[in-house]
Amino acid sequence: MKLSQKDKEFLERLKQLLDREVVWVERTYETPLRFVLRGNYGDHVEGKFRLTRQGVRWRFWRLFNDMYVSAYETIIFIEKHLGTNYRQDALVIAHARFELRQQVLKDLSFKGANLYGNEDEDRD
Repeated sequence: MKLSQKDKEFLERLKQLLDREVVWVERTYETPLRFVLRGNYGDHVEGKFRLTRQGVRWRFWRLFNDMYVSAYETIIFIEKHLGTNYRQDALVIAHARFELRQQVLKDLSFKGANLYGNEDEDRD
């Protein structure tokens, strides 16, 4: 799964609210384990995210419990079967791809190649 522009904006707003300690993220201890966004009540939070409370919950669930945790599940599965020999190189490759993508996106002629810029991408 790729992050959409809406996901990126949500994470930027979430970071601001986390820094101001308006909201916080917790891990639950009951099964199934999951992340929960706390403090997400009130008009100021909805206004900051520009989403309804249900929209904030949905996007948080999708990003943290679906995409983020699933990425690690994939890593665990691959490393269980092939070992951890490729981990460092995978991190180097991922970092290099991210940096290259950021550099390319600064060039106006490549704006259409922005993987995070598709407004309709998060419609499942």
